[in-house]
Amino acid sequence: MKFLDEAKVYVRSGDGGPGCVSFRREKFIEFGGPNGGDGGRGGDVWVECVEGLNTLIDYRYQQHFKAKKGEHGMGSNCHGANGSDVVLKVPAGTQIFAEDGETLIADLTEVGQKIRLAKGGNGGFGNAYFTTSTNRAPKHANPGLEGQEMWIWLRLKLIADAGLVGLPNAGKSTFLASVTAAKPKIADYPFTTLHPGLGVVRSDNREFVLADIPGLIEGAHDGVGLGDKFLAHVERCRVLLHLVDGTSEHAGKTYKLVRGEIEAYGNGLADKPEIVALSKADALDAETLKSQVAKLKRAAGRAPLVLSSASRKGVPEALRAIQTEIDTSTAAEADARPAVAWQP
Repeated sequence: MKFLDEAKVYVRSGDGGPGCVSFRREKFIEFGGPNGGDGGRGGDVWVECVEGLNTLIDYRYQQHFKAKKGEHGMGSNCHGANGSDVVLKVPAGTQIFAEDGETLIADLTEVGQKIRLAKGGNGGFGNAYFTTSTNRAPKHANPGLEGQEMWIWLRLKLIADAGLVGLPNAGKSTFLASVTAAKPKIADYPFTTLHPGLGVVRSDNREFVLADIPGLIEGAHDGVGLGDKFLAHVERCRVLLHLVDGTSEHAGKTYKLVRGEIEAYGNGLADKPEIVALSKADALDAETLKSQVAKLKRAAGRAPLVLSSASRKGVPEALRAIQTEIDTSTAAEADARPAVAWQP
């Protein structure tokens, strides 16, 4: 399996170690007193966002993660060793949900972010802790506290600046391959792309990340075809490039079909800036191209770009349009951030 974007995982922090009941017994020391040490703290469970990962495939083969228990206390006031932590390493863009699948616990979008999911139990006090002026020889100690356990869902949403959407065979993978170093599978049949792909675009001395997802068909929001679950991977994109196959029977109807699935999906995806482009222009004669452009313009409400990934016709213009939308979105986010008051 090349790509896994969802996994259910069981985590449990370590129990605290019990305290020790012990008394000092040495020759010529008549009143040695209690010297039982405290138990060690149980290990924590952490989730950390790291570089070098772009899938949750590691959690297909291991679903249970348990931190170590704390060691019990010992005589001579020896403190038990703390249990070692467990760290789950995930790619940027991973969301952590509770077992119900709806309660969001954390959203890790930047490398280096780290969150503690389950805290280890505290170690129990040894009998030396309970010594008082009236109780000089306590004969009891505390057990360690139990750790925390839970089932969680890990869901990955790719971090990309721009996303490609469209019907199967609309030319999305060909476009990705022509503008990046990515090597997606390309063939002349539907659903060639079975998992999302990422590539870095370099245009006009600028860079941005482009995501390609499997194609949508009518009824995708109801699970038809590969469904619409892959749309989650373009939720974080700043702009969508909607490719419409120029060789389709009616470019306008094709556009509306995919647009309807995006709107049915929700989650704010329909409100994102959209660049509409008619692909495979090299396969059309002049009259057919003019007709398809007119149909797509009426359906989208604006003039589409015309491009051919094979001949690179219109590709630079599409990349510049994407970069412009990314810059606009970035500037809007910067303006929306609250100003920080200067302090001497």
